[in-house]
Amino acid sequence: MSKFGLGRGLADLQQGMGTVPDISILTGAERVVVKQIPLAQIGANPDQPRKTFTESELADLAASIRERGVLQPILLRAVAGRPYLYEIVAGERRFRASKLAGLTEIPALVKQITPENAMEIALIENVQRENLNPIEESAAYKNIMEKCGYELSDVSRLIGKSESYIRNIMRLDSLPADVKQMVQQGTISASHARTIAVAENPTQLAHQIIDNKMSVADTEKMVRSAARKSTGRTYSPKTIDSATVREIESKLHGALGVPAKLRERRGGAGQIILEFATRTQMQDLVDKLVSQNK
Repeated sequence: MSKFGLGRGLADLQQGMGTVPDISILTGAERVVVKQIPLAQIGANPDQPRKTFTESELADLAASIRERGVLQPILLRAVAGRPYLYEIVAGERRFRASKLAGLTEIPALVKQITPENAMEIALIENVQRENLNPIEESAAYKNIMEKCGYELSDVSRLIGKSESYIRNIMRLDSLPADVKQMVQQGTISASHARTIAVAENPTQLAHQIIDNKMSVADTEKMVRSAARKSTGRTYSPKTIDSATVREIESKLHGALGVPAKLRERRGGAGQIILEFATRTQMQDLVDKLVSQNK
C-alpha cells in the first residue's frame, strides 16, 4: 500500500478527467463525475504551494477559455466551516482565469480527499509542472513537513527529487524577506541565495552580490570568510528521532497487525495512522482497539 495514500484509482480518475498529467494519483473507489460547479462556491486552498500568478499568464489563459472553454476539469474537495463549499486541490490557475474570462461556473471533479493528501497532490502538481519559484518551493516543503510530519526522505519519495536537493532548496526559507524578494524578482539567483543562507547577514551579502556582479563561485569564497549563523543548516520539525519513530511504528504493527505510521508535528502534536487493506481487516482492528479500552 502506498505510504501517502496515493496511487490507487488512477485509471478510473483518468477516464473521468480525460488526458491529465501526474496529478491524477488519488485513492478511493467512489465514482467520480465531472460537474459544473459555480465559481462562487469555490475557494482557494490555503496550503497551495504556488502563491504567484502573473497577470500576463492569467490573461492569456482567460483569452483561451473565452474562445475554447475550460478543456481540463479542476479538482476539488468538499469542505465544511468555510464561506465556500469546495476547496481547490488542483487547478487554481484555471479557476482564476475562468473568473477573469467572465465565467460563472467551471467543470470540476469533486473527490473525497484528506487535507494531507490535498497538500501532497498540490505539491506534486506544481513541482512536476515546474510552476513554483524557488522561494515557493522551499516554503511548500517546509509546510508539508510541519503539517504532515514528514521527513526529508518522505518528501523525496513523494516528489521524486533527492534529499540533498530538497535540503538545499529549504535553506532559502531561512532567508530574510527582502532577500527572498530579490530571488523572486530574479535580482539574485537561487544558487546565490542558497550560498548566503548560512551567513549571519545575508541581506548585506546579497547587496554585495548585486553591486559587484559576483558569480556563485565568488559568493562561495565570500561566505567562507563571513560570519556564520549559530543555527544549523538542516531543517527538522521533529523532536522524536527517526529510530524511535520506527521503533514505535514497529510496536504498533506487532500489536495491531496492520501497518502504522507516526506523524509528529512541531510542538509534540501529531497523528498515528493505521492502514488496512479490507473492511474485514478494518473491523478486526476496531475490535482490538475497543477491547483494549474495556
